[in-house]
Amino acid sequence: MPPSSVAGTEKPAPDGAAFLRQGRAGFRLRATLTWALLLALLLGLFSRLDLDFALIGQKLPFMLGLRLSPEGFIQGAALTLVITALSMLFCTLLGIATAAGRLSSSAVAFGCATFYTSLFRGTPLLVQVLIIYLALPQAGIVLGAFSSGIIALSLNYGAYLAETIRGGVIAVPRGQTEAAMALGLPRGVIIFHIIAPQALRIIVPPVGSLFISMLKDSSLVSLMGLWELNFLAQSYGRSTYHYMEMLTTAAAIYWLMSMVLELFQGRLERRFGRGYPQRGTPR
Repeated sequence: MPPSSVAGTEKPAPDGAAFLRQGRAGFRLRATLTWALLLALLLGLFSRLDLDFALIGQKLPFMLGLRLSPEGFIQGAALTLVITALSMLFCTLLGIATAAGRLSSSAVAFGCATFYTSLFRGTPLLVQVLIIYLALPQAGIVLGAFSSGIIALSLNYGAYLAETIRGGVIAVPRGQTEAAMALGLPRGVIIFHIIAPQALRIIVPPVGSLFISMLKDSSLVSLMGLWELNFLAQSYGRSTYHYMEMLTTAAAIYWLMSMVLELFQGRLERRFGRGYPQRGTPR
């Protein structure tokens, strides 16, 4: 008789769910320690550059947007977030409308949608910003720097977002739509309760990456004189001859804002990915 079968000595089989939780906890712990080690190495590298931390502390409130500009308008990271948030809203509406045109059976809607996506995906964002702000006044259309930046970002990223949405929609098996139609479900129910939840699981990761890229590309509006984060970093670096301090501070602020968006993206991925196997971490 095996020793383990002796009465009173049997060991209970490990619980499967508990084993999985332990594996995931161990994975997260190792990943966190790796992050901490790499961050310590990065901070150690910058500590050897003899940075003027007193100057950083003096300019940080302005770069974060805790102080208003001389004109009484928001500036720094606060202005960057406002520009990004408004551009996200408008590009989402534009992306949905364009994706609907790309999926439409109407030749006119399809033609307009494909022309728009081809034009704005095929030309650099910087050129689009300059055309809207500098070239349109030649045609009698004068826009402010703030509105020009939002329009340029919205039009550019709306084209990319439309293709992302279209890809997510066509990835949903057509048989599910046909089955819902056979059951006589209304079109709105089919779109919002059958197609959208499955498409969002596919759409959220690339859309999150697009919005993080938009946050960083909002720095291009500094060309138009807006006192956003990149503009302030360059201005303070030029006036104090301490470019390293100002630009690395701006980079750190951009990184922190991006991490917040990454966390929000992760929550959305987990919400819309319920019931589906997750890859990249231990089961």
